[in-house]
Amino acid sequence: MKTLACYSIKGGVGKTATSVNLAYLAAESGLRTLLIDLDSQGASSFYFRVRPSKKNWGKRFFKTYEQLLKQIKASDFDRLDIIPAHESFRHFDALLSDKDKRQLRLKRVLKGLKKEYDLIILDCPPTLSYLSEGIFHAANMIVVPVIPTTLSERTYEQLQDFFQGNKLPTKVLYPFFSMVQRQKQLHKTTIERMSQETPRLFKTQIPFSSDIERMGEHRAPVNCVSPKTPGAQAYAALWGEISKKLLH
Repeated sequence: MKTLACYSIKGGVGKTATSVNLAYLAAESGLRTLLIDLDSQGASSFYFRVRPSKKNWGKRFFKTYEQLLKQIKASDFDRLDIIPAHESFRHFDALLSDKDKRQLRLKRVLKGLKKEYDLIILDCPPTLSYLSEGIFHAANMIVVPVIPTTLSERTYEQLQDFFQGNKLPTKVLYPFFSMVQRQKQLHKTTIERMSQETPRLFKTQIPFSSDIERMGEHRAPVNCVSPKTPGAQAYAALWGEISKKLLH
């Protein structure tokens, strides 16, 4: 079993759209896939039409993997299951602050799911927190959407600095360009510079696309409803790059 996290310090960079489409593509490729929506806003859960439990179960999230098994819900797609977000997830940091070895709690509970799934995808909230540190320890690969702008580039540099300052392996960080508008000069120059300077940068660029934006209307992955559009084809190419690195 492998764990793939989609993470960014900055919000609004296409993180959830990426998580949703990668989960769909992974399941389509034959992998038993579990998407865990760790963001209390629940956008991934919304896209897959999955409702969270009415009960407040966030306090039990990090206890045993059996607690996670109880919350797994089937999606409309074969081989793809979801653990939907719950509003109680916003208290994860307070919960983890009282726990021993809090950095390894998430890794431990996910390990118990290895007989059930080939791939776990984590849709992560845009914060640097105790939960984030747990994600950094649990993930085999962390894909980081970067809009080719100065601010988004800076947040990726801050993430690298955090890893280096906390002696975490930067080799798990794989950035890619998201919401790209090639007609913008800033996007073009940022892409050119970062492509020369950034290790492990995926070649695939996800375009700024109305089809991706309309995922909220369809409540389905763009690769499902509009597979021939540039956005869907870009996500398929990105999954090809990721799976080659992560699974082989």
